[in-house]
Amino acid sequence: MDELIAKIVADSGVTPEVARKAAVIILRFLHKEGPADKVDALVAAIPGAREAIGGNGAGGSSGLMGAFNDLTSAGVGMFSVQSVVGSFADYARGKFGAETVDDIVASIPGLSQFA
Repeated sequence: MDELIAKIVADSGVTPEVARKAAVIILRFLHKEGPADKVDALVAAIPGAREAIGGNGAGGSSGLMGAFNDLTSAGVGMFSVQSVVGSFADYARGKFGAETVDDIVASIPGLSQFA
């Protein structure tokens, strides 16, 4: 997770603490809303992700707007959400492959506006 957090910090300018919270929120959101097989494989490809989301990925608000609210509550400015989510998606594409990440994004209505 350290590499992912460093990328989010570098790309968006949020603090490392906010970047860590944001990464966990995004992972939990994907775990709840995305295709289980692809998201589970993505989580496995990011060192420390499974532990960071608490094993089963439970928690967090429901839906895209719930995740948006969770991100802003965690300290991500409303106008920084797209940068943070885009940075996460770029990291995931590099770690796991663009096609699979794009499939995950396409499977969740509205997510493509952010990723």
